[in-house]
Amino acid sequence: MSSDPTDSDRKPAPEEDFAALFAASEAAGAGSERRIRAGDLVRGRVVAIGAETAFVAIGGKSEAVISLAEFRDPETGAANIAIGDQIEATVTDDGSRSGSIVLKKMLGRGGHVPGELEQALAHGIAVEGLVSGVNKGGFDVQILGLRAFCPASQIDVRRREAAAYVGQRLRFHVTKIEGSGRSIVVSRRRLLEEEAARLAATTWERLRVGATVQGTVTSIRDFGAFVDLGGVEGLLHVSELGYARGRHPSEVLKVGDTVEAQVVKIEPDAKTGQRRVGLSLRALAVDPWTTAATTFPVGATVRGTVRKLEAFGAFVELAPGIDGLVHVSRIAADRRLSHPKQAVAVGDEVEVTVLAVEPEQRRLSLSMIEGARRAEEAAAHAERQEEAAMLAKMQQPQGLGTFGELLRRSLDKKR
Repeated sequence: MSSDPTDSDRKPAPEEDFAALFAASEAAGAGSERRIRAGDLVRGRVVAIGAETAFVAIGGKSEAVISLAEFRDPETGAANIAIGDQIEATVTDDGSRSGSIVLKKMLGRGGHVPGELEQALAHGIAVEGLVSGVNKGGFDVQILGLRAFCPASQIDVRRREAAAYVGQRLRFHVTKIEGSGRSIVVSRRRLLEEEAARLAATTWERLRVGATVQGTVTSIRDFGAFVDLGGVEGLLHVSELGYARGRHPSEVLKVGDTVEAQVVKIEPDAKTGQRRVGLSLRALAVDPWTTAATTFPVGATVRGTVRKLEAFGAFVELAPGIDGLVHVSRIAADRRLSHPKQAVAVGDEVEVTVLAVEPEQRRLSLSMIEGARRAEEAAAHAERQEEAAMLAKMQQPQGLGTFGELLRRSLDKKR
Protein backbone atom coordinates (compact mmCIF):
# COMPACT_ATOMS: atom_id res chain seq x y z
CA MET A 1 0.00 0.00 0.00
CA SER A 2 1.24 3.48 -0.76
CA SER A 3 2.25 5.42 2.34
CA ASP A 4 0.16 8.30 1.06
CA PRO A 5 -3.48 7.69 2.16
CA THR A 6 -4.72 9.99 -0.59
CA ASP A 7 -3.21 7.94 -3.38
CA SER A 8 -5.82 7.91 -6.17
CA ASP A 9 -4.74 4.37 -7.21
CA ARG A 10 -5.79 2.84 -3.89
CA LYS A 11 -8.48 0.19 -4.28
CA PRO A 12 -11.15 -0.58 -1.67
CA ALA A 13 -9.54 -2.91 0.84
CA PRO A 14 -11.44 -5.84 2.31
CA GLU A 15 -12.18 -5.70 6.00
CA GLU A 16 -9.56 -8.36 6.87
CA ASP A 17 -6.82 -6.10 5.43
CA PHE A 18 -7.65 -3.16 7.73
CA ALA A 19 -5.34 -4.41 10.50
CA ALA A 20 -2.47 -4.61 8.05
CA LEU A 21 -3.25 -1.14 6.71
CA PHE A 22 -3.34 0.23 10.22
CA ALA A 23 -0.08 -1.47 11.18
CA ALA A 24 1.61 -0.02 8.11
CA SER A 25 0.30 3.44 8.87
CA GLU A 26 1.46 3.13 12.50
CA ALA A 27 4.96 2.24 11.37
CA ALA A 28 5.07 5.11 8.89
CA GLY A 29 3.69 7.53 11.44
CA ALA A 30 6.09 6.78 14.26
CA GLY A 31 7.19 9.94 15.97
CA SER A 32 4.09 11.91 14.95
CA GLU A 33 3.57 15.08 16.91
CA ARG A 34 0.32 14.22 18.73
CA ARG A 35 -1.26 10.91 19.67
CA ILE A 36 -4.94 10.39 18.92
CA ARG A 37 -6.92 9.86 22.13
CA ALA A 38 -10.36 8.45 22.88
CA GLY A 39 -12.92 11.26 22.89
CA ASP A 40 -11.12 13.35 20.24
CA LEU A 41 -13.31 14.80 17.49
CA VAL A 42 -11.49 14.25 14.20
CA ARG A 43 -12.06 14.89 10.51
CA GLY A 44 -10.94 12.56 7.78
CA ARG A 45 -11.36 11.30 4.23
CA VAL A 46 -12.71 7.88 3.33
CA VAL A 47 -9.97 6.04 1.42
CA ALA A 48 -11.34 2.47 1.32
CA ILE A 49 -14.61 0.62 1.94
CA GLY A 50 -14.97 -2.98 3.08
CA ALA A 51 -17.92 -5.25 3.75
CA GLU A 52 -18.80 -3.80 7.17
CA THR A 53 -16.39 -0.91 7.80
CA ALA A 54 -14.75 2.02 6.06
CA PHE A 55 -11.10 3.03 6.25
CA VAL A 56 -10.51 6.73 7.01
CA ALA A 57 -7.37 8.87 6.74
CA ILE A 58 -7.52 11.26 9.69
CA GLY A 59 -4.45 13.44 9.22
CA GLY A 60 -0.74 12.87 9.20
CA LYS A 61 -0.24 9.15 8.69
CA SER A 62 -3.05 8.09 11.02
CA GLU A 63 -5.86 5.91 9.71
CA ALA A 64 -8.99 4.67 11.42
CA VAL A 65 -12.03 2.48 10.87
CA ILE A 66 -15.73 3.28 11.19
CA SER A 67 -18.75 0.98 10.93
CA LEU A 68 -20.82 1.23 7.75
CA ALA A 69 -23.93 0.69 9.90
CA GLU A 70 -23.81 4.39 10.78
CA PHE A 71 -24.31 5.32 7.15
CA ARG A 72 -26.95 2.78 6.12
CA ASP A 73 -30.35 3.98 4.91
CA PRO A 74 -32.93 2.45 7.30
CA GLU A 75 -35.27 1.67 4.39
CA THR A 76 -32.91 0.38 1.69
CA GLY A 77 -29.99 -0.78 3.80
CA ALA A 78 -27.56 0.92 1.38
CA ALA A 79 -24.52 2.60 2.91
CA ASN A 80 -24.55 6.31 1.98
CA ILE A 81 -20.79 6.72 1.94
CA ALA A 82 -18.18 6.75 -0.83
CA ILE A 83 -14.44 6.92 -1.23
CA GLY A 84 -13.36 10.53 -1.04
CA ASP A 85 -16.15 11.60 1.37
CA GLN A 86 -15.13 13.88 4.23
CA ILE A 87 -16.52 12.84 7.61
CA GLU A 88 -16.35 14.10 11.19
CA ALA A 89 -16.45 11.54 14.00
CA THR A 90 -15.35 10.86 17.56
CA VAL A 91 -12.57 8.46 18.54
CA THR A 92 -13.97 5.68 20.75
CA ASP A 93 -10.84 3.53 20.76
CA ASP A 94 -7.36 4.95 20.28
CA GLY A 95 -6.02 1.51 19.37
CA SER A 96 -5.14 0.40 22.87
CA ARG A 97 -8.05 -2.08 23.03
CA SER A 98 -8.59 -3.35 19.51
CA GLY A 99 -5.32 -2.45 17.83
CA SER A 100 -7.12 -0.03 15.48
CA ILE A 101 -8.31 3.53 15.87
CA VAL A 102 -12.10 3.22 15.95
CA LEU A 103 -14.44 6.09 15.09
CA LYS A 104 -18.07 6.63 15.92
CA LYS A 105 -20.11 9.27 14.10
CA MET A 106 -23.18 8.92 16.26
CA LEU A 107 -24.32 6.42 18.82
CA GLY A 108 -27.83 5.01 18.75
CA ARG A 109 -27.60 3.93 15.10
CA GLY A 110 -26.45 0.68 13.54
CA GLY A 111 -25.18 -2.20 15.66
CA HIS A 112 -25.46 -1.57 19.40
CA VAL A 113 -22.59 -2.51 21.68
CA PRO A 114 -22.76 -2.94 25.47
CA GLY A 115 -22.07 0.25 27.36
CA GLU A 116 -22.66 2.55 24.39
CA LEU A 117 -24.35 5.18 26.54
CA GLU A 118 -21.55 5.07 29.12
CA GLN A 119 -19.13 5.45 26.24
CA ALA A 120 -21.11 8.41 24.90
CA LEU A 121 -21.12 10.03 28.34
CA ALA A 122 -17.40 9.49 28.84
CA HIS A 123 -16.30 10.78 25.44
CA GLY A 124 -19.03 13.32 24.63
CA ILE A 125 -20.26 11.38 21.61
CA ALA A 126 -23.62 12.40 20.17
CA VAL A 127 -26.45 9.88 20.37
CA GLU A 128 -29.56 9.72 18.23
CA GLY A 129 -32.93 9.52 19.91
CA LEU A 130 -36.62 9.70 19.08
CA VAL A 131 -38.63 12.33 20.96
CA SER A 132 -41.63 10.22 21.94
CA GLY A 133 -43.61 12.52 24.19
CA VAL A 134 -43.92 15.58 26.40
CA ASN A 135 -44.00 15.43 30.19
CA LYS A 136 -44.27 18.00 32.95
CA GLY A 137 -40.62 19.04 32.95
CA GLY A 138 -39.50 18.24 29.45
CA PHE A 139 -39.49 15.45 26.89
CA ASP A 140 -39.34 11.64 26.75
CA VAL A 141 -36.61 10.42 24.40
CA GLN A 142 -36.10 6.82 23.25
CA ILE A 143 -32.40 5.94 22.85
CA LEU A 144 -31.15 2.40 22.20
CA GLY A 145 -34.47 1.06 23.43
CA LEU A 146 -34.16 2.96 26.71
CA ARG A 147 -36.21 5.89 27.98
CA ALA A 148 -34.23 9.10 28.55
CA PHE A 149 -35.31 12.52 29.80
CA CYS A 150 -34.50 15.85 28.18
CA PRO A 151 -35.35 18.92 30.31
CA ALA A 152 -37.48 21.50 28.50
CA SER A 153 -34.67 24.05 28.76
CA GLN A 154 -32.28 21.65 27.01
CA ILE A 155 -34.29 20.73 23.92
CA ASP A 156 -33.27 23.76 21.85
CA VAL A 157 -31.46 27.08 21.84
CA ARG A 158 -34.71 28.85 20.95
CA ARG A 159 -37.92 27.28 22.16
CA ARG A 160 -40.77 26.33 19.88
CA GLU A 161 -44.11 24.70 20.59
CA ALA A 162 -43.47 21.45 22.48
CA ALA A 163 -45.52 19.44 20.00
CA ALA A 164 -43.11 20.43 17.21
CA TYR A 165 -40.42 18.15 18.68
CA VAL A 166 -42.54 15.03 19.17
CA GLY A 167 -41.84 12.38 16.55
CA GLN A 168 -38.51 13.96 15.57
CA ARG A 169 -35.24 12.02 15.47
CA LEU A 170 -32.65 14.35 16.97
CA ARG A 171 -29.09 14.27 18.23
CA PHE A 172 -28.34 14.57 21.95
CA HIS A 173 -25.48 14.59 24.44
CA VAL A 174 -25.75 12.22 27.39
CA THR A 175 -25.28 14.30 30.55
CA LYS A 176 -26.14 11.80 33.30
CA ILE A 177 -26.62 8.06 33.77
CA GLU A 178 -27.78 6.72 37.15
CA GLY A 179 -29.31 3.54 38.53
CA SER A 180 -27.64 1.25 35.98
CA GLY A 181 -29.33 3.06 33.11
CA ARG A 182 -32.73 3.51 34.74
CA SER A 183 -32.22 7.29 34.86
CA ILE A 184 -30.72 8.86 31.75
CA VAL A 185 -30.61 12.61 31.17
CA VAL A 186 -29.74 14.11 27.79
CA SER A 187 -29.30 17.60 26.33
CA ARG A 188 -29.73 18.81 22.78
CA ARG A 189 -29.08 22.43 23.65
CA ARG A 190 -25.51 21.68 24.66
CA LEU A 191 -24.90 19.97 21.33
CA LEU A 192 -26.40 22.87 19.39
CA GLU A 193 -24.32 25.38 21.33
CA GLU A 194 -21.14 23.43 20.63
CA GLU A 195 -21.99 23.26 16.93
CA ALA A 196 -22.83 26.98 16.92
CA ALA A 197 -19.49 27.77 18.59
CA ARG A 198 -17.61 25.84 15.92
CA LEU A 199 -19.65 27.52 13.20
CA ALA A 200 -19.16 30.96 14.80
CA ALA A 201 -15.39 30.55 14.75
CA THR A 202 -15.56 30.02 11.00
CA THR A 203 -18.02 32.88 10.52
CA TRP A 204 -15.90 35.39 12.43
CA GLU A 205 -13.02 34.67 10.06
CA ARG A 206 -14.96 36.11 7.11
CA LEU A 207 -16.84 38.92 8.87
CA ARG A 208 -15.53 42.40 8.19
CA VAL A 209 -17.05 45.83 7.70
CA GLY A 210 -18.18 46.16 4.10
CA ALA A 211 -18.65 42.44 3.52
CA THR A 212 -21.89 41.17 2.00
CA VAL A 213 -23.35 38.28 4.00
CA GLN A 214 -26.40 36.03 3.98
CA GLY A 215 -28.39 35.02 7.02
CA THR A 216 -31.74 33.94 8.41
CA VAL A 217 -34.09 36.22 10.36
CA THR A 218 -34.48 34.72 13.85
CA SER A 219 -36.54 37.37 15.64
CA ILE A 220 -38.22 40.72 15.04
CA ARG A 221 -38.38 43.58 17.54
CA ASP A 222 -39.66 47.16 17.40
CA PHE A 223 -36.10 48.42 16.92
CA GLY A 224 -35.06 45.96 14.22
CA ALA A 225 -34.49 42.31 13.30
CA PHE A 226 -31.89 39.77 14.44
CA VAL A 227 -30.22 37.67 11.76
CA ASP A 228 -28.27 34.42 12.23
CA LEU A 229 -25.14 34.59 10.07
CA GLY A 230 -23.91 31.14 11.08
CA GLY A 231 -23.38 30.95 14.83
CA VAL A 232 -23.08 34.74 14.95
CA GLU A 233 -26.10 37.02 15.29
CA GLY A 234 -26.28 40.41 13.63
CA LEU A 235 -28.75 43.24 14.09
CA LEU A 236 -30.63 44.91 11.25
CA HIS A 237 -31.63 48.20 12.88
CA VAL A 238 -34.96 49.62 11.74
CA SER A 239 -33.11 52.55 10.13
CA GLU A 240 -31.14 50.11 7.95
CA LEU A 241 -34.09 48.13 6.58
CA GLY A 242 -34.37 50.34 3.49
CA TYR A 243 -35.03 53.88 2.33
CA ALA A 244 -38.69 53.92 3.36
CA ARG A 245 -39.30 55.72 6.67
CA GLY A 246 -41.48 54.97 9.63
CA ARG A 247 -42.12 51.29 8.82
CA HIS A 248 -42.15 48.58 11.46
CA PRO A 249 -39.65 45.75 10.84
CA SER A 250 -42.56 43.28 10.61
CA GLU A 251 -43.76 45.15 7.49
CA VAL A 252 -40.47 44.34 5.76
CA LEU A 253 -39.36 40.97 7.16
CA LYS A 254 -40.67 37.84 8.87
CA VAL A 255 -38.95 35.15 10.94
CA GLY A 256 -37.35 32.56 8.68
CA ASP A 257 -36.64 34.95 5.80
CA THR A 258 -33.24 34.63 4.14
CA VAL A 259 -31.67 38.04 3.64
CA GLU A 260 -28.55 39.45 2.03
CA ALA A 261 -27.07 42.38 3.92
CA GLN A 262 -23.90 44.39 4.28
CA VAL A 263 -21.84 44.44 7.47
CA VAL A 264 -21.71 48.10 8.52
CA LYS A 265 -20.44 47.79 12.07
CA ILE A 266 -18.44 45.41 14.29
CA GLU A 267 -17.88 46.68 17.81
CA PRO A 268 -17.68 45.37 21.39
CA ASP A 269 -20.81 45.44 23.51
CA ALA A 270 -20.39 47.89 26.39
CA LYS A 271 -22.02 45.48 28.85
CA THR A 272 -20.81 42.04 27.82
CA GLY A 273 -17.64 42.88 25.91
CA GLN A 274 -18.74 40.53 23.13
CA ARG A 275 -18.56 41.70 19.55
CA ARG A 276 -21.75 43.05 18.01
CA VAL A 277 -22.46 43.01 14.30
CA GLY A 278 -24.51 45.74 12.63
CA LEU A 279 -26.13 44.90 9.30
CA SER A 280 -27.82 46.95 6.58
CA LEU A 281 -30.23 46.17 3.75
CA ARG A 282 -30.27 49.85 2.85
CA ALA A 283 -26.56 49.79 1.94
CA LEU A 284 -27.21 47.27 -0.84
CA ALA A 285 -30.38 48.93 -2.16
CA VAL A 286 -30.48 51.48 -5.01
CA ASP A 287 -30.80 55.03 -3.68
CA PRO A 288 -34.15 56.29 -5.03
CA TRP A 289 -32.84 59.87 -5.08
CA THR A 290 -30.52 59.00 -7.98
CA THR A 291 -33.57 58.89 -10.29
CA ALA A 292 -35.83 61.35 -8.45
CA ALA A 293 -35.44 64.11 -11.05
CA THR A 294 -36.68 61.88 -13.88
CA THR A 295 -39.27 60.01 -11.84
CA PHE A 296 -40.79 63.21 -10.43
CA PRO A 297 -40.03 66.03 -12.90
CA VAL A 298 -40.92 69.64 -12.13
CA GLY A 299 -44.55 70.33 -13.03
CA ALA A 300 -45.65 66.71 -12.67
CA THR A 301 -48.80 65.98 -10.72
CA VAL A 302 -48.53 62.88 -8.53
CA ARG A 303 -50.26 61.26 -5.59
CA GLY A 304 -48.62 60.63 -2.23
CA THR A 305 -49.31 59.89 1.41
CA VAL A 306 -48.98 62.39 4.26
CA ARG A 307 -46.37 60.91 6.63
CA LYS A 308 -45.59 63.76 9.04
CA LEU A 309 -46.95 67.16 10.03
CA GLU A 310 -44.93 70.11 11.29
CA ALA A 311 -45.97 73.68 11.96
CA PHE A 312 -44.25 74.78 8.74
CA GLY A 313 -45.74 72.14 6.47
CA ALA A 314 -46.62 68.54 5.63
CA PHE A 315 -44.19 65.82 4.50
CA VAL A 316 -45.65 63.67 1.74
CA GLU A 317 -44.14 60.29 0.71
CA LEU A 318 -44.21 59.88 -3.06
CA ALA A 319 -42.25 56.58 -3.09
CA PRO A 320 -40.25 54.53 -0.54
CA GLY A 321 -37.43 56.84 0.54
CA ILE A 322 -38.73 59.88 -1.37
CA ASP A 323 -40.47 62.50 0.78
CA GLY A 324 -41.37 66.00 -0.30
CA LEU A 325 -42.43 69.07 1.68
CA VAL A 326 -45.68 70.95 1.10
CA HIS A 327 -45.23 74.32 2.79
CA VAL A 328 -48.18 75.36 4.96
CA SER A 329 -48.82 78.28 2.59
CA ARG A 330 -49.33 75.85 -0.32
CA ILE A 331 -51.76 73.43 1.30
CA ALA A 332 -55.05 75.32 0.86
CA ALA A 333 -55.86 77.90 -1.83
CA ASP A 334 -59.06 79.27 -0.27
CA ARG A 335 -57.82 80.06 3.23
CA ARG A 336 -54.77 80.83 5.35
CA LEU A 337 -53.68 78.00 7.68
CA SER A 338 -51.81 78.32 10.97
CA HIS A 339 -51.01 74.59 10.97
CA PRO A 340 -51.27 71.83 8.30
CA LYS A 341 -53.51 69.74 10.60
CA GLN A 342 -56.32 72.20 9.81
CA ALA A 343 -56.47 70.73 6.30
CA VAL A 344 -54.76 67.30 6.25
CA ALA A 345 -53.94 64.39 8.57
CA VAL A 346 -51.20 61.76 8.68
CA GLY A 347 -52.18 58.90 6.39
CA ASP A 348 -54.21 61.06 3.98
CA GLU A 349 -53.66 60.42 0.30
CA VAL A 350 -53.23 63.74 -1.50
CA GLU A 351 -52.50 65.05 -4.98
CA VAL A 352 -49.46 67.31 -5.24
CA THR A 353 -47.54 69.18 -7.90
CA VAL A 354 -43.72 69.05 -8.03
CA LEU A 355 -42.28 72.57 -7.78
CA ALA A 356 -38.56 71.80 -7.39
CA VAL A 357 -36.25 68.75 -7.19
CA GLU A 358 -32.83 68.87 -5.46
CA PRO A 359 -31.41 65.31 -5.46
CA GLU A 360 -28.08 66.35 -3.94
CA GLN A 361 -29.85 67.84 -0.91
CA ARG A 362 -32.50 65.08 -1.02
CA ARG A 363 -35.26 67.69 -1.15
CA LEU A 364 -38.51 67.97 -3.05
CA SER A 365 -40.79 71.02 -2.94
CA LEU A 366 -44.46 70.26 -3.46
CA SER A 367 -47.73 72.15 -3.63
CA MET A 368 -51.36 71.21 -3.13
CA ILE A 369 -52.64 74.59 -4.36
CA GLU A 370 -52.04 73.89 -8.04
CA GLY A 371 -54.25 70.85 -7.87
CA ALA A 372 -57.01 72.81 -6.15
CA ARG A 373 -56.67 75.62 -8.66
CA ARG A 374 -56.86 73.19 -11.56
CA ALA A 375 -59.97 71.66 -10.02
CA GLU A 376 -61.54 75.14 -9.65
CA GLU A 377 -60.56 76.06 -13.20
CA ALA A 378 -61.97 72.80 -14.53
CA ALA A 379 -65.23 73.40 -12.66
CA ALA A 380 -65.42 77.00 -13.94
CA HIS A 381 -64.67 75.86 -17.47
CA ALA A 382 -67.40 73.24 -17.30
CA GLU A 383 -69.83 75.85 -15.98
CA ARG A 384 -68.94 78.27 -18.81
CA GLN A 385 -69.44 75.54 -21.38
CA GLU A 386 -72.85 74.74 -19.92
CA GLU A 387 -73.90 78.40 -20.00
CA ALA A 388 -72.70 78.74 -23.61
CA ALA A 389 -74.67 75.68 -24.62
CA MET A 390 -77.82 77.02 -22.99
CA LEU A 391 -77.37 80.44 -24.63
CA ALA A 392 -76.88 78.87 -28.04
CA LYS A 393 -80.01 76.86 -27.59
CA MET A 394 -81.99 79.96 -26.66
CA GLN A 395 -80.79 81.83 -29.73
CA GLN A 396 -81.82 79.11 -32.17
CA PRO A 397 -84.84 80.14 -34.49
CA GLN A 398 -88.09 78.81 -33.15
CA GLY A 399 -90.58 76.83 -35.24
CA LEU A 400 -94.27 77.75 -35.67
CA GLY A 401 -95.08 76.05 -32.44
CA THR A 402 -98.51 75.21 -31.16
CA PHE A 403 -101.77 77.08 -31.96
CA GLY A 404 -101.67 78.65 -28.46
CA GLU A 405 -98.15 79.97 -29.01
CA LEU A 406 -99.13 81.48 -32.40
CA LEU A 407 -102.14 83.17 -30.83
CA ARG A 408 -99.99 84.59 -28.01
CA ARG A 409 -97.51 86.03 -30.48
CA SER A 410 -100.35 87.66 -32.49
CA LEU A 411 -101.77 89.33 -29.40
CA ASP A 412 -98.32 90.57 -28.41
CA LYS A 413 -97.88 92.26 -31.78
CA LYS A 414 -101.24 94.08 -31.50
CA ARG A 415 -100.21 95.53 -28.20
